Amino acid sequence: MQCLILAGGRGERMKPLTDRCPKALIEVNGVPFAHHQLDWLARQGVGRVVYSIGYLGSQIRDYVGGGGAWGLDIACVEDGRPLLGTAGAIRRALDAGLISGGFFVLYGDSYVAVDLASVWAASDGGSMPTLCVFPNDGRWDASNVIFDDGRVTLYEKGRADARHIGMRHIDAGLSVLSGDVITGEVPAGEPCDLADVFHRLSRAGRLMGYEAAERFYEIGSPSGLAELEARLSGAKGGGSRTR
Repeated sequence: MQCLILAGGRGERMKPLTDRCPKALIEVNGVPFAHHQLDWLARQGVGRVVYSIGYLGSQIRDYVGGGGAWGLDIACVEDGRPLLGTAGAIRRALDAGLISGGFFVLYGDSYVAVDLASVWAASDGGSMPTLCVFPNDGRWDASNVIFDDGRVTLYEKGRADARHIGMRHIDAGLSVLSGDVITGEVPAGEPCDLADVFHRLSRAGRLMGYEAAERFYEIGSPSGLAELEARLSGAKGGGSRTR
């Protein structure tokens, strides 16, 4: 299995930590967050990781190297100029020949405690776009997903009527996509956000879903960092999450 990690953001909400350190390298319980992600991916059976890097990306490249410390094969691709958004960054990695077929997509600030083999099976081995979701009910940011019988029937951020129309779930920061989907949905060299791709796929009935049993964590905010540190220390985390 292979995974693309989107790690090009500036981490504005984590200043001043991110003034000199990319978000993916913020220390979590004394260890850069990237270590926690990569160790988890390796234990789950992922063999290849591609980092999409931007802000202070050379620090990420230097830290992860070729991936030998985790028994992984790691490559990096620069987000570059102009910035192409999250989906555009995936297309850039695809066009660079660094990833192909089906692959996981993970945000560089997300920790998702799910069984990747089960998510992979839900995607039919990477052939069906699949979004990992969590029953949110407004607890961790605004719900943005209608999930029904294994499918995401609507993905849309920012709806004022989310609860009224039955949005109980939220995306958990992990998905499965394929090269065919990206080339079909994301024009080369043009800005495109992954949320827009998920919206179109859901409206077309092409987005599967996998419901996580445990909430997700993130380090994009001070409260999120504290919650993940508690989780990794064996304590239960609460609070809120945004990306």
